[in-house]
Amino acid sequence: MNKRFAVGVISASLALASASVAFAQEAKYPEILDAKPMFAVLPNHPELAPKSNPTTLVQWNGTFTDITKKTITFTMIGTDPTSTNTSTTVPVYIIPVKMKYPKANGNATFDPKNHVLANGKTVINNIIASPLFDAGLDFTQGGTDLGTTQYEDAFQRGNFWSTVASNSGYHVLLGNPVVLPEKTITVSSSTLGTVISNPFGSGIVGTYDINSFDTQLQTWITAQKKITPGVLPIFITYDIFLTSGGCCIGGYHSANGAQPSGQTYSVSTYVDSPGSFSQDVSALSHELGEWMDDPFVDNHVDCRDNSILEVGDPLEGTANYGGYPYTLNGFTYNLQSLVFLGYFGAPPSTSVHSWLAFQNDEAHVCPGQ
Repeated sequence: MNKRFAVGVISASLALASASVAFAQEAKYPEILDAKPMFAVLPNHPELAPKSNPTTLVQWNGTFTDITKKTITFTMIGTDPTSTNTSTTVPVYIIPVKMKYPKANGNATFDPKNHVLANGKTVINNIIASPLFDAGLDFTQGGTDLGTTQYEDAFQRGNFWSTVASNSGYHVLLGNPVVLPEKTITVSSSTLGTVISNPFGSGIVGTYDINSFDTQLQTWITAQKKITPGVLPIFITYDIFLTSGGCCIGGYHSANGAQPSGQTYSVSTYVDSPGSFSQDVSALSHELGEWMDDPFVDNHVDCRDNSILEVGDPLEGTANYGGYPYTLNGFTYNLQSLVFLGYFGAPPSTSVHSWLAFQNDEAHVCPGQ
């Protein structure tokens, strides 16, 4: 499903549960009857391009000829794996976003900076300790050792394994995150968001309009001088689903300005309900993979389910929302599988075992190929 400009108009009927004592918990919060797990991509904002660009992301340009004989061009983060044996590390800033709902629309606060999880870590600290930033896991796919590294780097090494197999020094890594001051959004209108029962698990979650969220995010980016095109800012919410005509969006990414000097950024939620959509770092693993392979949201492909090279979307509807468990630092994280270039019609021999996805959980190329 192409979710570039809108996430589809989905009716979001709200139904209050019975007010009986036996169902007091359900009666307190609305339920969304037709919630759909999904991710979004907002279009590039050229009008918000940085006025000065002292630094840019390390990036490379490549091409492939897809099955329909169309030449596909793309820009990805890092250096060209076919001609370099270089390790790239991208500086990262994490910006926690606290969401506050007054009594009229939920009477709850969702705080990723200060909420302590069952393992004793805050949401933000648990993200930093995950395989997205900690290079402590050895990723072996189908008997082939891709290296002891971060998750997104293992994915990208598998994506270009035909050349990276002999290039042990090739990596695309995320730097140790610097946590910037927390930002707060007070959701004063129920038309923008409210507190609901989690449609995919237990407990409650907050909702908020994606366009309103992005408007506030742009203000923060402009005000924070540390955020430049050479770094990746990641905005993290806790137990929040964004909305666009319907619920529920686990994250999105976009850019302000075109390559090579635009400002890229990413947004993800962390949900701590077991088995839920966007559980722990699954949404962030999705968004970081898509940022790495389509940082400026302009890598156009010839697919009917994706107009741009979105490596997470094709698998978000599979079991456990595409997530696979990995244990690190005493916690079991869920990391979403991502598709390789072969899914978009590139020669599959480029990837490890000629697979179409990191977990070998995709058997077909994209519709239209």
